[in-house]
Amino acid sequence: MALQTCKIPSGQKTFSGHAACFSGIQRHRPHSRQPVSSVRCDVSSPSTNFSGDFTRRDVVVAGALGAAGSQFASSSAPAAAATQDPVTPVNISAKETMQLGKSGLEVSSLGIGAWSWGDRTGYWGYGGDYQREDNLTAYQAIVDEGITFIDTAEVYGFGLSEQFLGEFMRETNTRPIIATKYAPLPWRFTSGTVVDACRASLQRLGIQKAGLYMQHWPGFVTNGWCNDAFVEGLGDCARQGLTQAVGVSNFTAERVRKASSILEAKGVPLASNQVQYSLLYREPERNGVKKAIEDVGATLVAYSPLNQGLLTGKYTESNLPKGPRGAVINADRVREVQPLLSLMRDIGSAHGGKTPGQIAINWTLCKGALPIPGAKNARQVKESAGALGWRMSADEVAALDAASSKISTSLGAPFEKW
Repeated sequence: MALQTCKIPSGQKTFSGHAACFSGIQRHRPHSRQPVSSVRCDVSSPSTNFSGDFTRRDVVVAGALGAAGSQFASSSAPAAAATQDPVTPVNISAKETMQLGKSGLEVSSLGIGAWSWGDRTGYWGYGGDYQREDNLTAYQAIVDEGITFIDTAEVYGFGLSEQFLGEFMRETNTRPIIATKYAPLPWRFTSGTVVDACRASLQRLGIQKAGLYMQHWPGFVTNGWCNDAFVEGLGDCARQGLTQAVGVSNFTAERVRKASSILEAKGVPLASNQVQYSLLYREPERNGVKKAIEDVGATLVAYSPLNQGLLTGKYTESNLPKGPRGAVINADRVREVQPLLSLMRDIGSAHGGKTPGQIAINWTLCKGALPIPGAKNARQVKESAGALGWRMSADEVAALDAASSKISTSLGAPFEKW
């Protein structure tokens, strides 16, 4: 299979030697059961994977090199024999399911996001507010609640989220359907990097095939012109049997249609576009993204359906989130959303005491989306699972739409407009 590359201006040098060093580094961690690998730098055989345990320093240094205009010389991995065997959960029975686009992949109607598992950025407070054991209890609750879909990514915890998930599956002899993502980091330019990264993610997860593999965000600056190649790489992953379904994330309406067209030429359907979507962030309805997803027959996977906790009603003017989130979820913002939360509580009472968070998640279900709220522990998983098995009426959804339209829209990620 020919390697799909993007056009790079002539005269640029490679930094394959540097990047190969980064990709081979593994540092010993107390929680890891894997042996410490020696650091090896083989310039003649560069790797584009984040194998093992990479750090923020690795990403920043290599990113700076990429931003300086260096091109990573990628070698294509040998093609594997394609397999059409469907990915199914092991020792987990879904209580409610849906299909991702036209991919044939059946998942639970609610997924759980593992962004916070092993997070090493300081954003979620891992190592302070919660530990690996809390993430393990979250995983066990996922199994107990009949949730078969977990969303992770190679950059979550800089590989640690995938590693934790792999460990949890082995420790409990269970396997949900795994969605993970390729990061178009500044030194990645070719379709081959997508295949290589997918293989590295599968290795960290300890599985042979993903349920869903996605491009995490559009490339930009150093590789903004490489997005078609990256989508080609997604198709190659599917055709090589590394994943059952492929999708994108944070893509505009135009990018969704283009990605669908590229994949269709390979005989692979675009299964999904994962975007921020909630009662407080309804931009996909306004900017054409939701319609584009529907037009190509894909599924909208909604991240942050709880607006990072604001729609749960747990925050008050005197009880605000710590760390970076406190700058966004402040006292003024909490006051502003109280009328909406009051309506959500009233609707929840009419459905047997459902919480505002469960109403928020159910709203995304009523909109035809697949929500993936994050969960650090078992309590948060069980709370989210309470949104399954029932639906609000059309009048209740309309009332929530009207109330939310009176509140200012939450901040979106900048890469949604790239």
